[in-house]
Amino acid sequence: MSGPTPPRVVVVLAKEPVPGKVKTRLIGELTPDEAAALAQAALADTLEAVDDLPGVRRVLALDGRPGPWVPPGFTVVPQVAGGLDRRIAGAFDHVLGPDGHPGPALLVGMDTPQLGPLLRAVDFTDHDAVLGLADDGGYWAVGLRRPDPALFHGVPMSEPVTGQAQLERLRGAGLRVRLLPPLRDVDTVADAAAVARAAPGTRFARAWAGLSHRAMAGTREELT
Repeated sequence: MSGPTPPRVVVVLAKEPVPGKVKTRLIGELTPDEAAALAQAALADTLEAVDDLPGVRRVLALDGRPGPWVPPGFTVVPQVAGGLDRRIAGAFDHVLGPDGHPGPALLVGMDTPQLGPLLRAVDFTDHDAVLGLADDGGYWAVGLRRPDPALFHGVPMSEPVTGQAQLERLRGAGLRVRLLPPLRDVDTVADAAAVARAAPGTRFARAWAGLSHRAMAGTREELT
């Protein structure tokens, strides 16, 4: 009996944590600098979780410029131009294309700093793809054995139907899809509070602890 089939390559799809360009839905309750600090903490937790995986190639597909926050051992590649559907497809083309690495490959975002325990359990055995749905209707992870841009191009992104549409696209191509456990990603202050509670030992939780009193107070004021 064969053992599990973990990913050979893990890609983190991320934005450079620049104030005003990341976590813009948090701005208002938080300043642009504070929102960027949370984004950088979430990205650091994500990169650390990937770095802790044994025997994988680590790739950061980055929108922006790398900084000293990129750990050793990560290959940094630029994201392709276009919408998120094309950027995801481009990342898989890079790591699994003719000049890339043997699959399978897993791609994750930077908005789920609590993902560490789930990464270590990803298993492609008897499946062609994996997909981790997010609580807001999107997805936090997707994995493939072979690249195929048609699996992503035209899938509506950043919408409540994104995860289901992506699942239907994968299954419609005849792929056997393993669903990973769902996670909550960070878009709002309520998300930030919930994720910090779920992963109290993370950089993200520590960063949120320094901001949560004022952020949540501002949310309560809007509701009254």
